[in-house]
Amino acid sequence: MSKPATINPRIIEGLYTDALVLSDEVRAAFDMSGRIDNLGRAEDETRVAMSCEALRTTTRMMHALAWLLNHRAYFAGDLSEFQLRRHGRLVQSPYAEPERLALLTPEVRELIAATERFHARLLRLDSTWRDGQIAPPGALERLRDRLSAATSAQG
Repeated sequence: MSKPATINPRIIEGLYTDALVLSDEVRAAFDMSGRIDNLGRAEDETRVAMSCEALRTTTRMMHALAWLLNHRAYFAGDLSEFQLRRHGRLVQSPYAEPERLALLTPEVRELIAATERFHARLLRLDSTWRDGQIAPPGALERLRDRLSAATSAQG
């Protein structure tokens, strides 16, 4: 089994570019100016489905972009590793509801699935990066070590 690749600036920049393109596609797909009004009253469920999935999908992409921007800031030296670990965790976003997806066009469904795959990829990267690093000892563990060392020196 091969060792997983570490996150590096080149990977982050490539993913950032992909995220920008995907976000622009999401914006275009869910640009509802005029389209919702044309659906008519009989299409209330479709209107609600479109609104809900638009919110979920754009939120998912904003979380992805925020995660990528934090990593870009880290590689640029604007964030320490401690700050990145503490504040740079990727937020789990809710995925689409199948019953609402069924009301949307195949193109919109595929775009939503693409954002879910992209977000899942970032979650795997984040998890691998966090699991691969040894966390510094916590305050209680450091205090126990000092107490243990102090009692050993006295005895």
